[in-house]
Amino acid sequence: MHLLDKRFEFDVKYDVPDRCINCIGSGGNCYGFDPHNVKSCYHCPDGSNALQCSSTRKWHKRRKLIIIGTSVAIAGLLVSIAILCLRYKSPTWLANFGLASKSNQNIEAFLKIHGSLALRRYKLLDVKKMTYNFKVKLGQGGFGAVYKGKLSNDSLVAVKMLSVSKKDGEEFINEVASISRTSHVNVVSLLGFCLEGHKRALIYEFMSNGSLDKFIYRRDENLSPLSWDIIYRIARDIARGLEYLHKGCNTRIFHFDIKPHNILLDKNFCAKISDFGLAKLCPRNESIISLSEARGTMGYVAPEMWSRNLGRVSNKSDVYSYGMMLLEMVGGRKNINGEASHTSEVYFPHWAYNQLELESDLRPDMEMTGKDSEIAKRLAMLVL
Repeated sequence: MHLLDKRFEFDVKYDVPDRCINCIGSGGNCYGFDPHNVKSCYHCPDGSNALQCSSTRKWHKRRKLIIIGTSVAIAGLLVSIAILCLRYKSPTWLANFGLASKSNQNIEAFLKIHGSLALRRYKLLDVKKMTYNFKVKLGQGGFGAVYKGKLSNDSLVAVKMLSVSKKDGEEFINEVASISRTSHVNVVSLLGFCLEGHKRALIYEFMSNGSLDKFIYRRDENLSPLSWDIIYRIARDIARGLEYLHKGCNTRIFHFDIKPHNILLDKNFCAKISDFGLAKLCPRNESIISLSEARGTMGYVAPEMWSRNLGRVSNKSDVYSYGMMLLEMVGGRKNINGEASHTSEVYFPHWAYNQLELESDLRPDMEMTGKDSEIAKRLAMLVL
């Protein structure tokens, strides 16, 4: 007969006393139980016989305390790190725990090397406060949006919030490195900056009349056109600013993005060069610079930027951009038409040359006095 035959199955009920359950629960063995023996827990881990293994109970209690204590310590450390990061908002702290981007580390390294820069570092909370949480937007550029703000001393500022780029913070470093070295009436002043995680801001002096492009292209019909005296003065201001960048600084600064959008006008229409995101520094005794790629805006970029066969990149590249911008100021329109085909479009300097050769008006769309026409002619000849 097979022992596992189901016909011979039966149930066995066995009651385990509480004393034995406590014994097993404390780590002992309870076989050989004697109901008349109060010390019925045998083979405790320490070799003793007892109703409950006290040494094991103490070890379990000690282990629980160690686990709880370790957990509390780790939690306290993490909370402390979080508080420090939130309080200081420093990429240096974040970098120590692998939370900062490579670009922020590059920027922090640059700021550490140039610790003598007389620029104030603002917290993101301060930037939000001075811009009323980015309420008034002044414009949008290639490197980010610009907002109107006010400092605690009631001074108006323009806050540029840089957009995230893939160039390891190069545009931020270019701006700070370039403008912090300048002090000229025709170069915009940088007052401070903010660097918190992916948020980067540059705080400039406020220029109440905005950028030059809105006066050239006049998309707003209610905007009054600039007089030719003011146009001439703006052209002179920009030339003086460029001369200072190329010859007046201890280190030459090549802007590489001279265009109407980057020329700001104060309340008196004094022109100042801004937006140094593409700028490069060059020793004073050198005028040629090596670039890995062309930089600038189509329509203002010098030919040698695109083809090294036409010459080497130098401060003359800024002069070319300046000339194309002056031609827009004279003609009152963009120097290129994005909707026109390359075969039908006339190169803007050729158009200006033809107008001068034929003694035609450079601005047939507006009435000009003899003095106005003379200023326009002089600027066009300067461009050519």
